[in-house]
Amino acid sequence: MSPSFRKTSKVVPQRLTDLNYDVCIVGAGLSGAVLAERYANVLQKKVIVIEKRSHIGGNCYDYIDQKSGILMNLYGAHLFHTDSEKVWRYINQWSEEVPWIRWDHEVRAVVDGKLVPVPVNINTVNSLFGLNFRNTSEMTSWLNSVQKKCDGNCVNAREMAESRVGSVLFQKIFASYTKKQWDKDASELEPLVTARIPVRNDFDQRYFSDRFQALPKHGYTKWFERILRSERITVQLNTDYFALKDLRCGKMFFTGPIDTYFSKEGLPKLEYRSIRFEKTILHNSGFFQPASVVNYPEPDVPFTRIVEYKHFLWQKSDYTVIVKEFSTDDGEPYYPVPKKTNIALYEKYKELANEAEKKSSIFFVGRLATYKYINMDRAILLALEMFEKIENRTR
Repeated sequence: MSPSFRKTSKVVPQRLTDLNYDVCIVGAGLSGAVLAERYANVLQKKVIVIEKRSHIGGNCYDYIDQKSGILMNLYGAHLFHTDSEKVWRYINQWSEEVPWIRWDHEVRAVVDGKLVPVPVNINTVNSLFGLNFRNTSEMTSWLNSVQKKCDGNCVNAREMAESRVGSVLFQKIFASYTKKQWDKDASELEPLVTARIPVRNDFDQRYFSDRFQALPKHGYTKWFERILRSERITVQLNTDYFALKDLRCGKMFFTGPIDTYFSKEGLPKLEYRSIRFEKTILHNSGFFQPASVVNYPEPDVPFTRIVEYKHFLWQKSDYTVIVKEFSTDDGEPYYPVPKKTNIALYEKYKELANEAEKKSSIFFVGRLATYKYINMDRAILLALEMFEKIENRTR
């Protein structure tokens, strides 16, 4: 966190003396930061944001590596994309200070010893199957011939993937990658896991097809610093909300794991996956790999992907930084595990959340609090809509 943010914002030491706030927010990620900004700037409310980590920004947090000078994410690459004009307008309110730069993300995967585009497109199929498709008509016809249709009734992630790319491509690209990512066979996971992955019938090599795709020119942390810059917002870092005593809040928003909040209710814990990052700095004025992200779906490679941050926004350095990502059960909760038993258990937590909301004006928002994987734009939109619904305000 920059010294300028500390000087222009209320970032307080761990000992909290002021205990009275209109709005208390647990978590300084996207959901929490957006709600803090809205309450402070629209309704002029006195807000405190309580964060257990040493920084703001949640998993979007980024920093400049001291040795290489490269801007990189601490918790894995974050690529912003959206079709929502409302969200796009919101994040660009401060564009004079923290501008966003167009960035069309591309991903490659190492499959059968070849580097191929992901999502699957014409080039992917031509390379892996020795074909020579030249247009969307040929690609569409091939996809129709290999897809195992389930007519909207796919019961798991495997059926969903095979309904979109067929059995052979599923085995080559999705099966082992899914196992590494989730430590579960695709047949154990909900269809939404593979429903999110696009399939192209053309030569488009972009990972996303959204209208708006961008990265913050100065990094996500600088953007978070700007939206939280207000005399009405107090940011309390390195603090466990549950250890605070006598905090008085008009309203409270909780963005952490919902099972942590209700840990004394006797329910089993929800299941999450985390990521272990292995960072390497190389003396290389060029690049280690041809794209910012290269996936390794095959089972003999222990990591899921390598991210080379130098690619993002065309950074220059005599060094490059690569990060291998290993999915694990240990560590910070990143991804809710979408299988039927977890979803059923979450419904019990949701009932507790609904009761708490009625009794004490506490609201649960964000990926961990609602036990759903949501993209960045969706997190922003849900926070905006929650604010508007509660306060009867529209934009």
